[in-house]
Amino acid sequence: MAQTLFSSYFHIVFSTKNRFRFIDPEIEDELYAYIGGILRNHDGKLLSAGGDADHGHLLVSMSKNHLVPDLIGSVKRDSSKWIKTKGFKYSKFGWQDGYSAFSVGYSQIPVVEKYIANQKEHHKKHLFEDEMRGFYRRYKIDFDEKYVWD
Repeated sequence: MAQTLFSSYFHIVFSTKNRFRFIDPEIEDELYAYIGGILRNHDGKLLSAGGDADHGHLLVSMSKNHLVPDLIGSVKRDSSKWIKTKGFKYSKFGWQDGYSAFSVGYSQIPVVEKYIANQKEHHKKHLFEDEMRGFYRRYKIDFDEKYVWD
């Protein structure tokens, strides 16, 4: 019997709608744990998560059985519903419409994990928009400024 072996890792980034600073320390750990559960329900695994109050970074091991857009759609939709149950101040929570997903080689996992773990310090000096522009240049992704910052 043939066996299909699969290894796929992605660094996924998306912000809150209009980069409103919703992700406070009060819910951050629980949010990423919840997202980890969503990923497990889709045969994936959350290897690392973090960010700043207005965006999140996820390092994800993906299953061969799910498409990236479908998986991210589930993560954003289900975590948004969950956050809104955490109190009135989160009632208007939303994620941006889009997202960015970057492929990661197995040997780069420790580098990406370290990068994600250092997000709060990183954003004391660097804007989210500049961070993303750097990723787009590094990965040679064409983008239009009027559509990536929703």
